[in-house]
Amino acid sequence: MVKVVWEHIHLKTPNPEETARWYQDMLGAEIIRTPQADGSNRIDLSLSGQKVFLAPVDPAKVGAAPTMPYLGMDHFGLTVEDIDAAVAELKGKGVTFTMDPTSIRPGVRIAFLTAPQNVSIELIQRG
Repeated sequence: MVKVVWEHIHLKTPNPEETARWYQDMLGAEIIRTPQADGSNRIDLSLSGQKVFLAPVDPAKVGAAPTMPYLGMDHFGLTVEDIDAAVAELKGKGVTFTMDPTSIRPGVRIAFLTAPQNVSIELIQRG
């Protein structure tokens, strides 16, 4: 069996700087700027230790975002210690939630929020 280890998540955005600030302000991501040969800076994130690459894209040159539900990657999940406090804090910052905290089975509560470019993120509290 091939052994794999998570490497990165790749997000396309019309404004990497704005998207990076959202992830920093809302979820505590670290912004990483890497100088490029053309004098620009590549903007990436470290989100809870996970590399997130932000690629600039012209919105006029991409297809429309899919509508839910659809085949393929649906969302990514982040663990929180206190989902009610996390949701309250993020709502206070203006984050939109598509699902408020919900118990899906004993000891597991989830909520879903929408990040820039319609990225769906699940918050999950276990235990």
